[in-house]
Amino acid sequence: MNINGTLVAQAIVFALLVLFTMKLIWPPIAAALDQRASKIADGLAAADKAKSELSSANQRIDAELAKSRTETAARLADAERRGQAMVEEAKSKATEEGNKIIAAAKVEADQQTVKAREGLREQVAALAVKGAEQILRREVNASVHADLLGRLKTEL
Repeated sequence: MNINGTLVAQAIVFALLVLFTMKLIWPPIAAALDQRASKIADGLAAADKAKSELSSANQRIDAELAKSRTETAARLADAERRGQAMVEEAKSKATEEGNKIIAAAKVEADQQTVKAREGLREQVAALAVKGAEQILRREVNASVHADLLGRLKTEL
């Protein structure tokens, strides 16, 4: 075997292998690498876009939270004012109702006092008539003395 012939044969086989690799194997590998690089670049761009959108969304959320907090505080203050107004209104109604009840009780007490006085007048008149009967020991004529008894009732 000749070393020069072997070396030349190996060089030719190597050249054929390089040509075969460059024509058939290298283009799909290069295309896959380019496609992978473009996917990575697209992914990084999407990540940057998502990061900026997240930042703007966080700002909007913070603004909405601040707005809702102020609205909640305003609603709570309004509810508290309404509650105080309702309490004051209930107090005034209760006071008014109490005054009405007191006035009605006074009127009823006055009516009962008048009834009691009338009853006492009747009893005093009856006792006066009995006393007069016993003193006189005679029969009292009701028709004659009716005027006298009426005046006695009004005086008492």
